[in-house]
Amino acid sequence: MSNAMPEQAITSPPPHVPMRKVWHLAWPIILSNISVPLLGLIGTAAVGHLSSARYLGAVTLGTTLFDLLFWAFGFLRMGTTGLTSQAFGQESDDRLRRILMQSLATACSLGIFLIALSPLIIPFAIHLIGGSPSVQALATQFAHIRIFSAPAVLANYVILGWFLGQQHSRTTLLLVLVSNSVNILLLLLLVLWMGLNSNGVAWASLASDYFTLLVGVALIWRRSGQLSGKFTATMLKHLDDYLALFNVNKYLFIRTLCLLFVNTFFTSRGAVSGTTLLAANAVLMEFLMLTSYALDGFAQSAEAMTGSAIGAKRLDQFGAAVRACARLSFWTALTASVLLAVFGSWLIELLTSLKNVQDAAQAYLPWMIIMPLIAVWAYLMDGVFVGATATKPMRDTLLLSLLVFLPTWYFTRSWGNNGLWFSFMMFTLVRSASLSGIYLKWRKGRWSSTPARES
Repeated sequence: MSNAMPEQAITSPPPHVPMRKVWHLAWPIILSNISVPLLGLIGTAAVGHLSSARYLGAVTLGTTLFDLLFWAFGFLRMGTTGLTSQAFGQESDDRLRRILMQSLATACSLGIFLIALSPLIIPFAIHLIGGSPSVQALATQFAHIRIFSAPAVLANYVILGWFLGQQHSRTTLLLVLVSNSVNILLLLLLVLWMGLNSNGVAWASLASDYFTLLVGVALIWRRSGQLSGKFTATMLKHLDDYLALFNVNKYLFIRTLCLLFVNTFFTSRGAVSGTTLLAANAVLMEFLMLTSYALDGFAQSAEAMTGSAIGAKRLDQFGAAVRACARLSFWTALTASVLLAVFGSWLIELLTSLKNVQDAAQAYLPWMIIMPLIAVWAYLMDGVFVGATATKPMRDTLLLSLLVFLPTWYFTRSWGNNGLWFSFMMFTLVRSASLSGIYLKWRKGRWSSTPARES
């Protein structure tokens, strides 16, 4: 199906999206993002005070495995947000209900599939990640508990995306805070009081995931009372809607795998260069993660607002939403760069007391100062394209960026760690430039209200 769409007549003056509306959507997302590393910090502190370091090693291995495994299915959140935001813009309550039911059915099926494959996945993945035999044994126990949360985790992705697509970002904040709060309480109870060690961390995560799912279902029930119609089993039989879900999510899945590869490759290359550079790169990556938490707030606001505009076939509102999100994203990125330039050395010393790691991280800090101003456009355009469910360009530009990243790294190996950071910067630059270029090319009426159905 063609991506062409009749160009929208734009009245003068053009629509204006107040930045306070963007901020209203963004701040709950930013706050919920910030709560994630807090959970990791508390978990590390709890396990780190046990009798043996092997428990911390097991949790680290197990957490790394499930971060990679579950992140690979992050497309469920993004795809649901894009489709939901368009249905919200169309004011189609029936479609809102169908998207939720079909996405939940897909998520639960994938979760059950992961559990069924776990006897094969877990031993292979734990061996691949590495570690001493005793740590691997504990990590395997951890993983065999944690894998049973897969249906709940993936279903929660869908629920978060469904509420965000309707611009209910405070509900997404509530769900994330519930999940993290329950997880922390159970972690302290099971690990420190009941002495379940690393397995206690897995049981805490498992219980909090299903508790969050129950809260999410209750919030869906409350929201459904505000929608016309009702949920019915026949909604699961609309095959055309599953095709739309598949077309959106297949491109996002490949895109996510590319991102996972680049991040894993970056970490592994740092490890080859020695423990000091590995630790220094990890410290600097923490700065990038913190910046991305704020920028993702505006990107996800763009998902909801642009999708709603396309659903309503208001391309003028679409452009106004992008401009408002772009302004806040740029100023946030610029602020992050200035703060890193002024306080970067102090922050490095705050994160590590090891002098050799401090010196190495400060040597490569200039890369991190530049990065927010380059990455901001990749994050923002991801949000725009997700809202438009135009996910094929997201896959294509990631593949292009990957094709730039690997040769750049290969030909700059003699630069050492500077070559690795330069390659990563070029990867991010190509992501930003290519997606931004497609946006500018399409902005005059070529955005489709149903790009999910393109072949």
